[in-house]
Amino acid sequence: MASIFDPQVPAGAFDDFLVDALPAAREQRSWTAEDGALPSLYLSHGAPPLFDDGPWMRDLHTWALSMPKPKDVLIVSAHWESAPLSLSGSAAHTPLVYDFGGFARRYYEMTYETPDASDLARRVAAAMPDSEPVHEHSNRGLDHGAWVPLKVMYPLGDVPVLQMSLPTHDPERLMDLGRRVRELREEGTLVIGSGFMTHGLPFLTRESVTSGQVPSWSADFDAWAADALDRGDVDALADYAHRAPGLPYAHPTVEHFTPLFVTLGAADQPERPVTTTIDGWMMGLSRRSFQLQ
Repeated sequence: MASIFDPQVPAGAFDDFLVDALPAAREQRSWTAEDGALPSLYLSHGAPPLFDDGPWMRDLHTWALSMPKPKDVLIVSAHWESAPLSLSGSAAHTPLVYDFGGFARRYYEMTYETPDASDLARRVAAAMPDSEPVHEHSNRGLDHGAWVPLKVMYPLGDVPVLQMSLPTHDPERLMDLGRRVRELREEGTLVIGSGFMTHGLPFLTRESVTSGQVPSWSADFDAWAADALDRGDVDALADYAHRAPGLPYAHPTVEHFTPLFVTLGAADQPERPVTTTIDGWMMGLSRRSFQLQ
């Protein structure tokens, strides 16, 4: 029986998705100054199987359509841990990074040729203090934590995209980076932290993958995070290493959780409850995604 992990036609669901998504994308209204600041987002990015999950793609695209089309996108992905703070190549059509393995050939042939983002790169660099040097990797394209969800959200590829590295996992420093780029939201920039609310891949069982069974460590961590986000308890979230149940299993390494702190820092009021836009599970992992104004 075909599934998102063994589709009959790799990314065939994405082809079906485009039938309705492309006309809707062409009709999407572009951001103007009268719209005010765009929200900051945290999303669970899905990796290549996202292209075989029709309902999840529709959820992501509906989320994108609920906002004006941004002037540009600044995204921090779990898949680029680099210090000092680094920016991806900003030239148009910079080749993508295919940082995944074991998938069908088609996923490595997919492209996402976005426009020049050099203006955004200049604005991001200018927002950083002298103590936070910025390096631009001119040949480094978007990794799958960036281009996979954005190819669904903005399938026309007509929005400039810049990726910023994760230079640390310290919540306060990441929140400060978010605060540094907060004003860009008022200029039409969509700020996104891209991770996965739970990401304990080494601890998944055959049952959770094939039957949708949710491991207790994934359910417990997700419930804790959802509660803290609903209460706007930034202190609890920042102290995840001591307070989060199931942490060693839900996040054996924390790079899929910590982009959340850039999202919180970029928000006007990070202590306010979030608006959850997507929840549910994939292979027993939480897809929880949200936005903040």
